[in-house]
Amino acid sequence: MAWVILIFAGLLETFGIAMISQLSVKRNAQTIVLLILSFGSSLTLLSYSLRIVPMGIGYAIWTGIGVVGGALIGMLFFDESKDWRRMVFIAMVLSAAVGLKLVS
Repeated sequence: MAWVILIFAGLLETFGIAMISQLSVKRNAQTIVLLILSFGSSLTLLSYSLRIVPMGIGYAIWTGIGVVGGALIGMLFFDESKDWRRMVFIAMVLSAAVGLKLVS
């Protein structure tokens, strides 16, 4: 269950990153509230999952989900580069996070 919570925390971090980008496009109260709620919830869930998951692995997976999710959201919704080299490095981050789970 802690792993599911950790993954959900990473997804909320990704949403928070998207809200940061959205804030630069459209500055309003709704975006700010969503930004605060997503990061607050993400950190709360991360803290809860780290009661069971080892800290080094949990934090690495949480940040990995945020990095990969943020990059994909940027490419899909904010017209960021879709260069193949960027995709290779995103895949490397993702494979590192999966590798950490496999060896833990």
